Amino acid sequence: MLMYAASTAGLAAFAQLPSEAEARTRSLQGTPFTLGVASGDPRPDSVVLWTRLAVEPLADDGLGGMPRTPLPVRWELAEDDSMRKVVRSGTATARPELAHAVHVEVEGLLPGREYWYRFSTGGYESPVARTKTAPAPGWATEVAFAWASCQRWEDGFYTAYRDMAAQDLDVIGHLGDYIYEYGIGATGGRRNIPLSPAHNAPTMTLSQYRLRYALTNTDPDLRAARAAAPWFLVPDDHDVEDNWAADQSPTGMTPENFLRRRAAAFRAYFENQPLRPSTLPAGPDTTYYTRLRYGRLATFFAMDERQYRSPLDINARLDPNRTMLGAEQEEWLLDGLGRSHSTWNILANQVQMFQLDRLTDPGLQQLNPDTWDGYAAARDRLWAGIAERRVSNPVVVTGDAHVNCAAELKVGYDDPSSPTVGVEFMGTSITTGGNGSDMTPGGAEWLAANPHLKFFNNQRGYVRCHIAADTLRTDYVVVDRVTAPDGTASVRRSFVVESGRPVLQEV
Repeated sequence: MLMYAASTAGLAAFAQLPSEAEARTRSLQGTPFTLGVASGDPRPDSVVLWTRLAVEPLADDGLGGMPRTPLPVRWELAEDDSMRKVVRSGTATARPELAHAVHVEVEGLLPGREYWYRFSTGGYESPVARTKTAPAPGWATEVAFAWASCQRWEDGFYTAYRDMAAQDLDVIGHLGDYIYEYGIGATGGRRNIPLSPAHNAPTMTLSQYRLRYALTNTDPDLRAARAAAPWFLVPDDHDVEDNWAADQSPTGMTPENFLRRRAAAFRAYFENQPLRPSTLPAGPDTTYYTRLRYGRLATFFAMDERQYRSPLDINARLDPNRTMLGAEQEEWLLDGLGRSHSTWNILANQVQMFQLDRLTDPGLQQLNPDTWDGYAAARDRLWAGIAERRVSNPVVVTGDAHVNCAAELKVGYDDPSSPTVGVEFMGTSITTGGNGSDMTPGGAEWLAANPHLKFFNNQRGYVRCHIAADTLRTDYVVVDRVTAPDGTASVRRSFVVESGRPVLQEV
């Protein structure tokens, strides 16, 4: 288990460092906070604080130019952004076996409260960052959140995160493809930043995954968004390998070798995200799915749709024995939805859930086996369970597809008059795919072939949402270009859903 030390306010101290370790911090050649800071997994009384020390973030071995010894890192959490009213503090241990990552669980906090935090070591201080606890269970506090996915570094600049960081958000979700496992090349893609040969090869080993996260987290706009609000995160396929499922690699790698790769990917993911220490992977396994309750208004159910799914097989999409979530996670999800007293229940989901026929020929469907269309029986079972439990206002939010879509979820998709049971907001990529365009010929075909699909857009950006007692408003924020650092963000389309009425209403 990850070891850390906490404040005198009742948090347990797991490790004490000798004085010589403190002396080593004074020999650091430059600031070790090049990868920024972040917070995550907000609860009414706790939050996770994260940083990872790296004086040379792009050192080829993935270890950030740090000494191979444990180092003490001071952390403080305050009620003001000037850090004068410190309410929690302590010393954490940054260990070389975890690439000098620090994960601190701060407990005993007040609900629905803004806090600010920072780290320091070796005479260097991190930037001051903002976090916020979730509201208390009985509060009817409105919730502002945003989500993103798919941020291939070499495809462009993270301008969308610059806009996201400027919003007053309670929580941010990342729904997968935080990195891409492909080789980048010496020219740095569209960013045109020269890179060492270590970036050229596909990401396979722990050091390579660490290096890819370091490259990603050096982006200033991403660091700003991570410092602006607490995050919750779930990985998707590119965080390990494109289109992987359970212990299966689509490239024909043996399950044993693929699980070694998955173990390296999961370890690097943990080291670079504000996750609770309990999610430290045991080899290739960990538990990512989680539930976050935001007062009486909203509960977020973040799902893991890679680790437990059946292998891809579009011909078996109607097989009731196939699963997207695995039996244990499916039971956890339906049980949580059934017990939820929230007005809005948000299913944070990696891959498209609504049925999408990608051709206009009514006699031939073209479905993507990697989405819920490849697991149609499992999708039907999930929504039957939701209906049986009379779940209030189920709303699906999705990443992965590199396009913006808004759709109404149906009992049966072949009958346009079939009852609507929920809505889905699918968000585009941060950069993957380049600039894109407002509409494509394929997008027009999608709209024509799928009456339940109400909006399509192929630009880059993110999605933000405001949850109130009676309404949920969703804004699709798009960036005019990502191939240059001076892109501009704007709202392309907005929808409102009324409580008890799962219909998309354009604002």
